[in-house]
Amino acid sequence: MRVVLDTNVLYSALRSNRGAAFAVLMGLRQGRFQIALSVALCLEYEDVLLREPTPLPKHAIHDILDQLAAVSSHPRMSFLWRPQLRDPKDDHVLELAINGQCSHIVTFNVRDFGGSERFNIQAVTPAQFLTLMGGPP
Repeated sequence: MRVVLDTNVLYSALRSNRGAAFAVLMGLRQGRFQIALSVALCLEYEDVLLREPTPLPKHAIHDILDQLAAVSSHPRMSFLWRPQLRDPKDDHVLELAINGQCSHIVTFNVRDFGGSERFNIQAVTPAQFLTLMGGPP
């Protein structure tokens, strides 16, 4: 299974090791699923994680981003599907999911991805995704 992790999931996972977002990240580490990653999304991850408070030092955040880049697929972004979503800032996430042949977008803002179903992509919360994977790692 290949998915896209929305920035809010990665941010939440790095702020606390107690929630569903952290369990999703651990599932990725264990190879239970794959992620697709684009340059645009990686830059968004970096911007948010370095700007917003986390318990991690900046060098650790860079190490995590390097690891995510190393284990992710990097689909060729050959089609522009914009605009599709009510928030144009989320269109690049849907576009990545389409081009990466992903089954899900894992996000805390499921409503923001209304319409992804047209592309056979389901937006789910981290907790819902854990259920789809058969439970926490």
